[in-house]
Amino acid sequence: MNLAIDIGNTRTKIGIFYQQNMSTVMTFENSEEINLREIVSNFDIHKSIISSTIEIPVYMTEVLEELPRHMILDHQVRLPFANLYSSKETLGRDRIALVAAAQAKYPNQNNLVIGCGTCITFNFINAKNEFLGGSIHPGLKMRLQAMHTFTGKLPLIPLENKADLIGNDTKSNMLTGVLYAAGKEIDEIIDEYLVKFPEMNIIITGGDADLLVYRLKNEIFAIPNFTLIGLNHILEYNA
Repeated sequence: MNLAIDIGNTRTKIGIFYQQNMSTVMTFENSEEINLREIVSNFDIHKSIISSTIEIPVYMTEVLEELPRHMILDHQVRLPFANLYSSKETLGRDRIALVAAAQAKYPNQNNLVIGCGTCITFNFINAKNEFLGGSIHPGLKMRLQAMHTFTGKLPLIPLENKADLIGNDTKSNMLTGVLYAAGKEIDEIIDEYLVKFPEMNIIITGGDADLLVYRLKNEIFAIPNFTLIGLNHILEYNA
């Protein structure tokens, strides 16, 4: 069995795979210590891959290094696609995994993967299996935080799935401004891609994807845990 670990800014996701098939997903807050040794033992893990936006906890490294095969995703890892990104050292590991997942699920096709997390990222891989790049945009929570930080009176409000076109109080106005604007922004950028690549799969994923997908006019595949799928694909490619 394979183990894929994605450590984000606030949460850690763990996926258990048999070759390319995911059987189990677990989510933990970064503030809690995961009993990784128990997971490895219970699922008879032989290979693992980890991707992290923060420093990897020592206790995780100690357990994973005992496995027959363990990988840490970085810009030097061999990838199942051609990476044409100019500054490979600064390319987010999560974006690498998303592109790998698209290549695994829809090989030799044009794919646009939209990741909705701390930032909203657009990631394009063409039918030649070449990652060309994309764009990075403020995420939903980041937009709410910015309005609070850079004004004198706007409050810091939690992200909720409540947005009418015409909000009738400050909270609803802010949520409408974030959710409607992000949805329109995503749709317009997708339209620009479709002009250049009329035949294209569009995938949306990430923690905030469910707040946006039904607001979009374009036909989109909403696929959860796409990052884990991509990590496992990279692991299998290097096996």
